[in-house]
Amino acid sequence: MAEGFLKSFDQEMEVFSAGTKPAFRVSEKAVKVMAEKGINISQEHPKDVNEFLDKSFDYVITVCDNAKETCPVFTGKVQHRLHIGFDDPADAKGTEEEILSVFRRVRDEIEDRFHQFYITEIKQNKDK
Repeated sequence: MAEGFLKSFDQEMEVFSAGTKPAFRVSEKAVKVMAEKGINISQEHPKDVNEFLDKSFDYVITVCDNAKETCPVFTGKVQHRLHIGFDDPADAKGTEEEILSVFRRVRDEIEDRFHQFYITEIKQNKDK
């Protein structure tokens, strides 16, 4: 979801999303709640963080608390390492609507925090 929002804020940015234990496909619930915001992530596919360890990045941002603890060391040039943590909505339990409610809450938190990050870090530096 973070990748989808960042790309929606600035289509010129290169954004990659990867996990320490990627799922086989993007969660249907994540696709559904992002579509509610007008962002289509249905064509994305989960990637393993190991694909990117030797690449250079301006920012490497962990979003799940367990990823912060288990994320491998990037050997490529990384200018900034940040953690912007969220609950993992995939861990939600309950009825379909209760689970979707968690996905929506986390989606909205991601949108708010990454928009703030984009404005204060990316856009501000881009405008200089």
